[in-house]
Amino acid sequence: MLKIKDITKSYGNGESRFRVLQGISLEIKDGDFVVILGVSGSGKSTFLNVISGLERPDSGEVFYDGTDITLLSDNELTAFRKENVGFIFQQYYLLPNMDVDRNVKMGADLAGNKDYMEIIKAVGLGEKLHKYPSELSGGEQQRVSVARALAKKPRVLFLDEPTGALDEMTGREVLDYICRLKNQYGFTIVMVTHNLNIAEMAKTVIKMNSGKLINIYQNETQKTAYEIGW
Repeated sequence: MLKIKDITKSYGNGESRFRVLQGISLEIKDGDFVVILGVSGSGKSTFLNVISGLERPDSGEVFYDGTDITLLSDNELTAFRKENVGFIFQQYYLLPNMDVDRNVKMGADLAGNKDYMEIIKAVGLGEKLHKYPSELSGGEQQRVSVARALAKKPRVLFLDEPTGALDEMTGREVLDYICRLKNQYGFTIVMVTHNLNIAEMAKTVIKMNSGKLINIYQNETQKTAYEIGW
């Protein structure tokens, strides 16, 4: 269970200080698929960064099964991220001098996972183990980043616009891989996106505006990546 209590976050100083998150409280159940929607500047990416431990809030609490990660030291917070969460972003952040195998192994090593090869095969890259990022398409690079994140065996997978740089066909393919792996491994998904259609794949949908949660609802049925519009 992920429990967020009265989170605030601001940037800047003095008169230029801007409050990005304005007292957000929320509970996310284990195994949920959460999509966060909102226009640019609504605070959704900052919210994702705070609840995943990438940034600290100005005030409030973020609990993972009773542990408030806002009270952890920097070293403890780094260890927490290594052991509990995975990240996938719009940019792939692959190391260009490493092939597919070594890029994914880098994530696996953080969790001491020696069985990461099954993840590479699950995202359809078993035949491209020794290809470098420059030799892969955009969709293949994103699948490497998916495999790297999941090789850590995270409890929660955080995604920020994971299909933003992909065309429709590739975007659907990547989302399909992520959902199939979620069903297989049982992790929780929290995804930020501008694509309203992707919300139809989620169990829980959160709408944000001006640093606040303005609506939360549950989908009675969840569509697949190939059933939604684009």
